[in-house]
Amino acid sequence: MADPVLVKICGIKTLPLLDATIAAGADMVGFVHFARSPRHVDIETLQMLISEARGRIETCVLLVNPDNSCVMEVAALSPDWIQLHGPETPHRVDSIREAAGIAVMKAIPIGSAEDVAGVAAFAESADRLLLDAKPPKGADRPGGLGTPFDWSLLEALDPGLAFMLSGGLTPETVQDAIRRVGPMGVDVSSGVETAPGVKDEGLIRAFVSAVRGAEPGRGAA
Repeated sequence: MADPVLVKICGIKTLPLLDATIAAGADMVGFVHFARSPRHVDIETLQMLISEARGRIETCVLLVNPDNSCVMEVAALSPDWIQLHGPETPHRVDSIREAAGIAVMKAIPIGSAEDVAGVAAFAESADRLLLDAKPPKGADRPGGLGTPFDWSLLEALDPGLAFMLSGGLTPETVQDAIRRVGPMGVDVSSGVETAPGVKDEGLIRAFVSAVRGAEPGRGAA
């Protein structure tokens, strides 16, 4: 029997929304530490949220091309994961993982077959891979920005490669994504918002519920 699909709700900024995410049954919560994002939280807020989440849900802090001091500042808060969402190379991912002593998830933007071909290079340096939509040209921050990518591109991946899927997922589309792509987990941010950075508890519950009702696809046992 296949393992349940993991659910990560990213971009949580407040304690009430953290509590709502946990109550909805999500497996992971993501906190964004990147000033240009509408979901950014500062170090003090990060510390509070991670402390409140500890032992209740896995925590992940999203960073974009961080310098070493930023990595160590976040690592000192002891999240379960650091998510790298910038142009980090496999070597940089490996060095951050070693320096932080914390599991690293690497987000890889997908927009073409060439992008898919580059995924395998990160399989050894990262503890988990997150395949996300490539941002549109001229975007001032990474990620799909609410838009899915062409999932059929992933058919070229090694069927044994485990990954999480992100990019434009919503309560209405996530079941189809799971059936067609067969990810080990799914990650949502803007798909459970009413405005950029404004999460909705009802949408979070609907998303988790939809995932729990989906049947796994690609590569599932």
